[in-house]
Amino acid sequence: MTDLPEEPDLITKIHSETAQIAWSELQTFFAKGMVVYVSHKLDLVKVAQTLAEDNQQQFKDWIAECVIGNVSDEQASAWLDSDILVWAAVVHPWVLVQPIVD
Repeated sequence: MTDLPEEPDLITKIHSETAQIAWSELQTFFAKGMVVYVSHKLDLVKVAQTLAEDNQQQFKDWIAECVIGNVSDEQASAWLDSDILVWAAVVHPWVLVQPIVD
């Protein structure tokens, strides 16, 4: 029997696909409607985990609380003008973003 390498757990996988990135680098994803804003009130990795696990009820609750949602055109434009950095987590096909604030 061959020992296969263990697949990383979900949290490890999410962490490996999370990085700081300039908002300007995500314009293609934004144009395709694939970017989700995550408020600072939430843990970005926890939100990514919830999305990966397809927990639709939790997402509906967060949307109702206005702590996640689509990035608006106005918000995207302001971020581009300000040349901000965001934390981004990928849960294919989505990119979750949380602006980095001091």
